[in-house]
Amino acid sequence: MKEKEEARLREIKKIEEELYAQGVTSIAGIDEAGRGPLAGPVVVACVVMPRDSMLEGVNDSKKVAEKKREKLYEQILQEAVAYGVGIVSQEEIDKINILNATKVGLTMAIKEMENNLKEKGRGIEKPEIILVDALTKIDTDHIPYRSIIKGDAKSYSIAAASIIAKVTRDRIMRQWDEVYPMYGFAKHKGYGTAAHIAAIKEYGLCPLHRRSFVKNIV
Repeated sequence: MKEKEEARLREIKKIEEELYAQGVTSIAGIDEAGRGPLAGPVVVACVVMPRDSMLEGVNDSKKVAEKKREKLYEQILQEAVAYGVGIVSQEEIDKINILNATKVGLTMAIKEMENNLKEKGRGIEKPEIILVDALTKIDTDHIPYRSIIKGDAKSYSIAAASIIAKVTRDRIMRQWDEVYPMYGFAKHKGYGTAAHIAAIKEYGLCPLHRRSFVKNIV
């Protein structure tokens, strides 16, 4: 690993290292993908990485090229102490709004991560603290949490979670592209690009669209 990349990784592990120095032994990171798109689910990921983890390229998923993200996704899942994913549909987003849907996904991701911990027999019931990107007023099942603005660029654990969430959601949208090829979901993943908006105006809405997000388009 090049010195520059090692220095960058050490920089985004500072929050974790400060917690370890205080006696914390297990840290979970949480991030989401898909709060802004016009179509598709929101996906929340929760991951506990080993203290010595230094995967080259781990960063805010938006700053990582797609091919590299896919590779890191596999590496993160292989190395993780435990992980969980929560997927909340576009129908649910329309019912309870995107913020509440994200919080539902967060609860799902934490529960799955805890089940994953039990299955792996790590001897850890739950992490001692959760680092989450930006969200506040959340239910982390009695686990203390710290909300970090732009956490996916400041915390290694949150960055790893951001990659899991992003790759999971991108794969879902690529699958939906095979069902509704006219919208271009494989390319824009449901975000409101000019091409996507033009497709909505030409073909109307499909079941994947968030009705509460497209009121000004159709």
